[in-house]
Amino acid sequence: MRITREELVILSFPGPDRSIKMDALRQGKAVSRRYRNRRIGEFLKELELTEGRSTGIPKMLRVMASNGSPTPEFETDEDRTHYLVRLPVHPNADWQDLTADKSTGQVDRQVEATRGPSKAPVKAPVSEKIPQILRHLNQHGATGITELLELLELKNKRRLRENHLTPTIDQGYIEWTEPNSPNSPAQKYRLTAKGRELLKTL
Repeated sequence: MRITREELVILSFPGPDRSIKMDALRQGKAVSRRYRNRRIGEFLKELELTEGRSTGIPKMLRVMASNGSPTPEFETDEDRTHYLVRLPVHPNADWQDLTADKSTGQVDRQVEATRGPSKAPVKAPVSEKIPQILRHLNQHGATGITELLELLELKNKRRLRENHLTPTIDQGYIEWTEPNSPNSPAQKYRLTAKGRELLKTL
């Protein structure tokens, strides 16, 4: 994986199965007729770590398009020895505060996206489930994860947290009612002032 100011590039080996046509892949319509690691795939589906319905690339195309980002690029060779994905950075992204923590060697990158001559902030992309969550929290107040599962017609609490709740907390749109006890049985989620502002634009 390589991250630059222009793009995020992911290279993996080997390439896509020959049953997958690159044109279909670029349109988000590719479905493999063969599986390299069927047993691993079945195991991951049992753990609910993968869906097995070929939804990843269509979701990638949809989210980047809704964010106003350039279309992802997919590359391979005739022998399908590798698979390269380029995710171009938003054309109006403005990289700021690129600092290194000398004590740990970690790099802290803060990216602020701007749009047009007015430099008005571009809102960060959010999960497709987030508008529904925000509206519910706005109407009903603090809500537990079990009720959110029922609302979104989902079954797995961990995936709900990882894919929808945690990223939204990180962006400041919702917050825990028990911030000092993340795993508390009484833990609920509530809307923040920033979340209310986002809700007005959705």
